[in-house]
Amino acid sequence: MVYTLAPVTAPVDSVEDVARLLSPDGTRLPDRHLDAWVADVDPPALRGLYRDMAVLRRVDAEGVALQRQGQLGLWPPCRGQEATQIGSARAMRREDFAFTSYRELGVFLTRGATPADVVLTWRGETHSSMDPAQVGVAIPQIIIGAQTVHAVGYAMGIQRDGAEAASMAYFGDGAMSEGDVGEAMVFAATFAAPVVFLCTNNQWAISEPVSLQSRIPLSRRAPGYGIPSIRVDGNDVLACLAATRWALDRARTGAGPAFIEAVTYRMGPHTTSDDPTRYRDAAELAFWEQRDPLARVEAHLRAIGEFDDVFRDEVAAAADELCGAVRTACLDARTPEPLTMLDDVYAEPHPALDLQRERLGAYLASFADDGEARA
Repeated sequence: MVYTLAPVTAPVDSVEDVARLLSPDGTRLPDRHLDAWVADVDPPALRGLYRDMAVLRRVDAEGVALQRQGQLGLWPPCRGQEATQIGSARAMRREDFAFTSYRELGVFLTRGATPADVVLTWRGETHSSMDPAQVGVAIPQIIIGAQTVHAVGYAMGIQRDGAEAASMAYFGDGAMSEGDVGEAMVFAATFAAPVVFLCTNNQWAISEPVSLQSRIPLSRRAPGYGIPSIRVDGNDVLACLAATRWALDRARTGAGPAFIEAVTYRMGPHTTSDDPTRYRDAAELAFWEQRDPLARVEAHLRAIGEFDDVFRDEVAAAADELCGAVRTACLDARTPEPLTMLDDVYAEPHPALDLQRERLGAYLASFADDGEARA
């Protein structure tokens, strides 16, 4: 019989208790569980991962700038989380499908989202700005943790179709305090659904530290549901790639769900409406700056002679080109006709929707009449 009469009395918050393949100074470290999953990652592939992260950081900065210039209503920065997003997204196949929160910009870019896709929603010009089926990612979820339920439902559909694919649920440490995540994990474990839960532990749920939310590492919750888990360095792109490949392979081959806790840090505010200096210590920020995900890959590439000025300039040019396209998509956006908000709600015409369209049209027309009367 198992007793748990002695609960944890002090939060466990060591960020060093993680699986890791690249140390903060760029040293390649062995790991008996993860090494096999990145055996094919040669220097050109590692340069590609660096390029993706650098471009992501540049686009993220462009989003912040556009918001500060009044072109976007809001922006959720992801600086510091590039390794988690790029490493995990690069592990996915085209037939896999992701369900994200609002911060996974790198997942959208990796899956082929266009510049307009990543910016127009935050400008308030479109409903979701993209076709989820084309990029293999559901529209960003604002409700905390709700996408985990969607991911499990999609995974159960994959299972019933007999397809060799999996779904990915991205969420933050704050979502682990939501009921939806618990319900999703119960269903996933019960039905052995082919789903991977990727929890981006960026240390803060807006102003609440993870140490307040959980007295044990988040990855240790998953086995309680019967789901295997791994805790990796979320600033190590190789470790994130390897862990996600392991988890996706397990899901696709019928072994059931898996849980990954990527331990990282949100270097910026929660959103551009937030001021983290009110609740975070400057020393904490300095600690994480020494663990920058791009710097450690650059250090490793330099050590093996694969990073030079030519490569640096190529990456900068690619980032500038994409950011130019993002800015153009933002500034050239035109507000659609209001009635188009009812398009694509149903695949086929629906009487109730037709009635709503009629009433909305009359309502909008009433403003036009007022304007003409005043004129």
